[in-house]
Amino acid sequence: MERRDIPKQKISKDAIRRSLRLFRLMPSSDRWMLAVGTLFLAVTAGTALLFPDLLGRMVDAYTDVNKLQESAMAFLYLFLAQAVFSFLRIGLYVRVAENLTAVLRNRLYKSVLLQNMDFFHQNRTGDLLSRFTADIGQIQDTFTSNLAMFLRQLMVILGGIVYLFFTSNTLSLYMLGTVPVVVVISLFFGRFIRKIGRQVQELTGNNSVIAEETFTGIQNVKAFTNEDYEIRRYGRDVEELRKKSIYRGLMRGAFSSFIIVCLFGSIVWLIFLGLGMVRSGEMALGELISFMFFTGFIGGSIGGMAEQFVQIQKTLGAVERVLDLIEKPTESLHNKDTPLPDKGDVTFENISFGYPGRPDYKVLDNISIQVSEGKTLAIVGPSGAGKSTIINLLYRFYEPDSGRITLGEKPISEMGLFECRRKLALVPQEILLFGGSIYDNILYGNPNADKESVIQAAKMANAHDFISTFPEGYDTIVGDRGIKLSGGQRQRIAIARAMLRNPQLLILDEATSSLDTESEQQVQSALKTLMKGRTSIVIAHRLSTIRHADTIVVLKQGKIIEQGSHEDLMGVEGGYYRKMVERQQDHTDFINHQENP
Repeated sequence: MERRDIPKQKISKDAIRRSLRLFRLMPSSDRWMLAVGTLFLAVTAGTALLFPDLLGRMVDAYTDVNKLQESAMAFLYLFLAQAVFSFLRIGLYVRVAENLTAVLRNRLYKSVLLQNMDFFHQNRTGDLLSRFTADIGQIQDTFTSNLAMFLRQLMVILGGIVYLFFTSNTLSLYMLGTVPVVVVISLFFGRFIRKIGRQVQELTGNNSVIAEETFTGIQNVKAFTNEDYEIRRYGRDVEELRKKSIYRGLMRGAFSSFIIVCLFGSIVWLIFLGLGMVRSGEMALGELISFMFFTGFIGGSIGGMAEQFVQIQKTLGAVERVLDLIEKPTESLHNKDTPLPDKGDVTFENISFGYPGRPDYKVLDNISIQVSEGKTLAIVGPSGAGKSTIINLLYRFYEPDSGRITLGEKPISEMGLFECRRKLALVPQEILLFGGSIYDNILYGNPNADKESVIQAAKMANAHDFISTFPEGYDTIVGDRGIKLSGGQRQRIAIARAMLRNPQLLILDEATSSLDTESEQQVQSALKTLMKGRTSIVIAHRLSTIRHADTIVVLKQGKIIEQGSHEDLMGVEGGYYRKMVERQQDHTDFINHQENP
């Protein structure tokens, strides 16, 4: 999300009160720095207000050399004070902003990372990332500059108006009745023109999209003889863009005319009135010059405050979204003291489950499965049967609606999430490698392991040989999501990672379904080593890979329809598993015949 697209929050007492939660995250030292920085800001605003007054005094003293020198020295002191206090204010505000930004990033990252899986299913990744980029960036900008600019402009407006009334009540009333009104009208006029400008940009973008789609799909365009249709479609879009662009140009011209006639005209009118007062002796020429400079300061500050006001509205919304996530309850990884047993059977007892987004639909309906210690359970079935849901429940990404899962006769719901999950290892179908080195990706299975253990795990996973062929060896960078490695290489890195974890329970989620024959053989060899003597649950797509599983469970629409060994299930005449095997065998024979006629 671009910064300009951040939604605004209406400024209200409730919105401000909620945003004040932000200050709880600041240590007391940062709050003091913010207060001192605001004091320095007030000093710089005050010194800025002295500039028009000193300029007027200098004009009135143009015949007195001594007074001219005094005015020049006053300007020197003024500029020095401005420079020193501005530097101090910026330094303090930047330190506070960066400290707060670091705290927000860390707290937000921790809170999001510790949410349950349903949270990630309910929230798009792009929306979550925008909290880290657009929203925190908005808060950072506000504390660095926007807040200071808003307060400074407010001080200049109030101080300038007070000074003007001390100079001339009559001229001040004239000024307040013209310049601020014209400035405010200009702001609304400018916002209207910017809105039209955004519409023109959108139309220009649509125009480019039509051309891009047409040229990209040129084969379809010509195949369906739709050249005339596309030309008319593009022409209609160009015509709409032409009309809107002309309208924008006319509005810009009207805005320029308004500025020339009204804004500049009101300033000239004030100067005309002021010169009349100078001639009549009601005010000095220097006072008139000071007055007009103050008028310019006030008009400019009013114009600047409008933009800062919008930014503060955006910041209020950003603060609320960020703090709502930070304060959102998280998973408790270490909330139970019950240790996970080192050995034992894995049992699913009368498990029923429906995802929170569709609770009326039972993905699993009263299923019971047992995996004996050191044995292999294979789960097969069509898409949507509930195979992956079993893994989600085992990892406690979700809790079952009814029934229980036990490890060694102890319910996993009574164990801490960390203690439960550290005994499991998953090798999925789609391997996600992080963008670091091969060594780092293997070490992810056990961050406390030493280098020899990492290398040993790679050897057991049949990965050491191909890793050694890279010039950088284990320091080879795998690229974004492991893009620099082949599918088989990524899979063996994942197996090495699982081996390094040395899990009590191994879970394979269609780990070879997307590999070619040669890569599958290498991966299958590594998997056999990993599964040896270890309790394993295998979700299989290629049924030829689970022939030797101790138990095969066939799921369909969330229910177990068949269960037994490969031989048992193949002996069931007309059985669902047998039909699945025969269909895959026929498909394999057809492919082999096509390749070797």
